[in-house]
Amino acid sequence: MDGIVLLKEDHKTVEKLFKQFEKAAEDAHEEKRKIADQVIDELTTHTWIEEKIFYPAAREAAPDTKDHVLESIEEHHVVLWMLSELKNLDAADERFDAKMSVLMENVRHHVEEEEKEWFPDVRKAMGRNRLTALGEQMEAAKKKAPGEPLAVPSAKQ
Repeated sequence: MDGIVLLKEDHKTVEKLFKQFEKAAEDAHEEKRKIADQVIDELTTHTWIEEKIFYPAAREAAPDTKDHVLESIEEHHVVLWMLSELKNLDAADERFDAKMSVLMENVRHHVEEEEKEWFPDVRKAMGRNRLTALGEQMEAAKKKAPGEPLAVPSAKQ
């Protein structure tokens, strides 16, 4: 699978989870906890493969994307800390829904920037064969991704 397609599929998966969370009843704490845990797993894995594999390859192939990559890493930093806080927060806590809401806003902004502003440049610069090889590498790396948000490199910066 093409690396950009893989990342966009991850984006769709997370967006579906966000929509489930938004549809859940206000007092559906158990359901919201399950959805939040899935979001935490998905985003931790996703940010890890982006930072370890995709971003370095994008910067190499399309040097003009450097600023986009650096901004994305900073956005990851914020998201990963929020994921870490959500992981340890009781779903019945009055801050839980608010924290998820801010997380969703941040992630949706990040996804829009990636998909509209710089993925097209990376696609042009890399070409199909390189993106396919990258996609295979990223898919394999998902199995090695940490389960802890703060273990992703940008969380430490």
